[in-house]
Amino acid sequence: MPDEPSIRVAAAHEVGDLVALAGRALGWRSDEPNEELFRWKHLDGPFGPSPLWVAEVDGKPIGLRVFLRWEWEATHGGRFDSVRAVDTATDPAFQGRGVFRALTLHALDDLRAAGVDFVFNTPNDQSRPGYLSMGWRTLGRVPVGIRPRGWGGLARTARARTAAEKWSLATSVGEDARAVFADGTGVDELLDRVGPPVGLRTRRTAAFLRWRYGLGSLRYRVLLRTGRPEDGLVVFRLRRRGAAVEATLCDLLAPAGDRAARRDLVGLLHRHAPADYVIGVQQELVRSGPTVRLPGQGPVLTWRAVAVGEPPAPFSNWSLCLGDVELF
Repeated sequence: MPDEPSIRVAAAHEVGDLVALAGRALGWRSDEPNEELFRWKHLDGPFGPSPLWVAEVDGKPIGLRVFLRWEWEATHGGRFDSVRAVDTATDPAFQGRGVFRALTLHALDDLRAAGVDFVFNTPNDQSRPGYLSMGWRTLGRVPVGIRPRGWGGLARTARARTAAEKWSLATSVGEDARAVFADGTGVDELLDRVGPPVGLRTRRTAAFLRWRYGLGSLRYRVLLRTGRPEDGLVVFRLRRRGAAVEATLCDLLAPAGDRAARRDLVGLLHRHAPADYVIGVQQELVRSGPTVRLPGQGPVLTWRAVAVGEPPAPFSNWSLCLGDVELF
């Protein structure tokens, strides 16, 4: 029987070895830009680099746990420093020995000492029970809906009974999100016009948008309502889901109270995206036109206190878009 693993904080220079471990454990393909994705996600984020922990035996890494830093802003002007439980992997030879649980509980102790308020994530049905056993709470299912494009799109959508692919498809529709957010012209003005949050919302800044939608291999695109970012924009990407192609409505930014702008932006995406359907948070789609609701579908949001002493905000107070909760 192998020795019990020890747990320590991992350093940025170990990323290559940790990605290799995750690749073995999770079946990542060697021809995919997984290390680029990992470095972007965990080293370049606007809220600071992700804390990483590694479990090892005889100096060899056998387990990995990473929490992505995230910040929220509330109606009353308060802010919360949180982390999103995202990447974890255990070497196949050590699976079933409690490595994931040990890493997660160790990480929570370190995060509490660092003053992190809470952790959130959207675990799947298989991993959710493990989180709940460690003190996570289920807050609710993020309601999503789709808007098919024509009868052919509806038929292909109905047959697409599989998960969407991880990597995006290329398209020339819209503008490269990297260029839109790197320029900055009009983006700060748009963020000012969006207004304060109603409930709890990701703290969106120009730096956040440049990072969140700036990885080239994920191919995020932007449609502008008028050609000027300050008048509103929608961020999307295309992915294949079985026989269908979906356009994920990741984020929609429009001046506060301008329902026509929001409706126009969803309409632009629906008309121009080369996809069989648009998928998004149900609230955005329902407000803008006919939508097929997906009962029992959508990610389940879970939450656990770390340093904060108050209970979580009611699920109805969380202002979420798919860009906040999509797996990437």
